[in-house]
Amino acid sequence: MEEKFEPKIIAFLCKWCSSAGSDLAGVSRMKYPPNVVPITVMCSGSISPNYILSAFKDGADGVLVSGCHPGDCHYIKGNYYARRRITLVKELLEFIGIEPERFQMSWVSAAEGAKYTEIIKDFVKELEPLGPQNKLRSNL
Repeated sequence: MEEKFEPKIIAFLCKWCSSAGSDLAGVSRMKYPPNVVPITVMCSGSISPNYILSAFKDGADGVLVSGCHPGDCHYIKGNYYARRRITLVKELLEFIGIEPERFQMSWVSAAEGAKYTEIIKDFVKELEPLGPQNKLRSNL
């Protein structure tokens, strides 16, 4: 019997909103897949494309960057900087042979634990048919 593929997701979560939304989901005992490894950062705008590539190189099947809703950033414009990088990162991933669907960005506030759980559930469902990501690991 073949084992079901369980994607490993690295999630870079803004300390002020998305990480707090993730915490709310946990303390509220909301159900979502345990596939995600959360990494709290000060701001989604501080996520370098190098962090995303390193996550893939180290075995992630998917990477999520989540921050405050546009206009609500603790650092005023950080999430706008993050949003600008998304298109570039997706193009870079495609260029090096990684499906751009393996990388996502979301906006989650501290009060949106339910939204966070839905994002994780949906991301896992999107990654399952893609199978394990091993292109970057074998290329670097």
